[in-house]
Amino acid sequence: MYRTAASRLRSLKGRVGTLGTDRFATSSAVAAKQSSGGLFSWLVDRSTGLPPLEIPLAGVTLPPPLPDYVEPSKTQITTLPNGVKIASETSPNPAASIGLYLDCGSIYETPETFGASHLLERMAFKSTTNRSHLRIVREVEAVGGNIGASASREQMGYSFDALKTYVPQMVELLVDSVRNPAFLDWEVNEEVLKVKQELEGLSNNPQGLLLEAIHSAGYSGALANPLMAPESALNRLDGTIMKEFVAENYTAPRLVLAASGVEHEDLLSIAEPLLSDLPSTRPVEEPTSVYVGGDYRRQADTGNTHIALAFEVPGGWRKEKEAVLVTVLQMLMGGGGSFSAGGPGKGMHSRLYLNVLNEYQQIQSFSAFNSIFNDTGLFGVYACSGPEFAPKAVDIAAGELISIATPGQVTEVQLNRAKESTKSAVLMNLESRMIVSEDIGRQILTYGKRLPVEHFLKAVDEITLKDITSISQKIISSPLTMASYGDVLNVPNYESVSSKFRAK
Repeated sequence: MYRTAASRLRSLKGRVGTLGTDRFATSSAVAAKQSSGGLFSWLVDRSTGLPPLEIPLAGVTLPPPLPDYVEPSKTQITTLPNGVKIASETSPNPAASIGLYLDCGSIYETPETFGASHLLERMAFKSTTNRSHLRIVREVEAVGGNIGASASREQMGYSFDALKTYVPQMVELLVDSVRNPAFLDWEVNEEVLKVKQELEGLSNNPQGLLLEAIHSAGYSGALANPLMAPESALNRLDGTIMKEFVAENYTAPRLVLAASGVEHEDLLSIAEPLLSDLPSTRPVEEPTSVYVGGDYRRQADTGNTHIALAFEVPGGWRKEKEAVLVTVLQMLMGGGGSFSAGGPGKGMHSRLYLNVLNEYQQIQSFSAFNSIFNDTGLFGVYACSGPEFAPKAVDIAAGELISIATPGQVTEVQLNRAKESTKSAVLMNLESRMIVSEDIGRQILTYGKRLPVEHFLKAVDEITLKDITSISQKIISSPLTMASYGDVLNVPNYESVSSKFRAK
């Protein structure tokens, strides 16, 4: 090996020497020609023997030029006899993203299975009846892929991203991981310990804790079920309970296989044999939830006070216009942290930045949020400040929510900026094939089809100031949900804050 390297080095030195000779010879030729051709005549001098750029190189075949316009591919959907839906969208990219999405989440849990969805997320891609966890990891690494899983209150998702060459392996591994989990005792126990550690660290994420708390305080029924597994439930969960939960909920009519960057016929030929024998059952009725409003308080030694005020979003995703309105409304209000850096793209011109963060240095964080489900949702404001400023922070949050529901308080310029920011965020997100496959899967679970992005963009364009005022008035007319965490002794009581909205 060393002899080969040395001979290559000598060869390279020889070439360098030759190049140096040529360079001096060329310089002499240039000097001789300057009088006849000008200073830069050497740039176009053809005496070196190189062909001119307009002459094609021999033996080189150029690829066909790209067309000026490429029509976006349509989402194709096939429903198997047992109810499984297989959907895909082609893409010129060399990679593909495939996901399995299920109509299953914490709303389907019972007191005996609380925390199952959270634990399923952590148990994703562990050992199956056909593969060990180590084998799964090595198979994913061998194709340079990325895998992931996510659990929400209404849906579960498993994804695999890799080069198109490996689509058959990707589909087979995904299906095996979702259909045949082994739930080995030692793996379950290991993940239970990790979830407990995660819960212990939740105090470092007060905003996440509050967003979880407003669901349990604001809803009666399935949406009040905890998404984060409570410690009491973790002590009860085991492999047997997890297997029963999967067998009951991972059924054919509740499953969608979605892909971005794969030809539909190719995907169908690979996936159908793997999914056609999945048990077919009658569609399960979605558990009911009723929004009631409520109050949650938790005293903790954090040094700050964290507060969230929320109201119900009427209709949820199945009322498309209201869902789009709330999305734009959140962008309109915006907000963030006091130390956020960036320009307009970071929301520095949103209402909560201009009216609150720029005016009150006592506030550390102030932002609008929404949490939308199939038939309902939450919209509100999160604030963080020192305990002595907490009463004022609550007043400011209430004032901002009342302001957007008051005619004339939102300008056309503000609305147009929010609409353009919403469209920009949607289109840029859809440049990711992983988000595209997730969008396909989740839309089919919700609507039974995938709505084209143009449908959404048109709905955004049609929003008026009257629409913003109307949806805001609907939202704040519902019962208040209030949650606070940290030093909450100075936080106003629930009834006094509710009265501010009733007065309007």
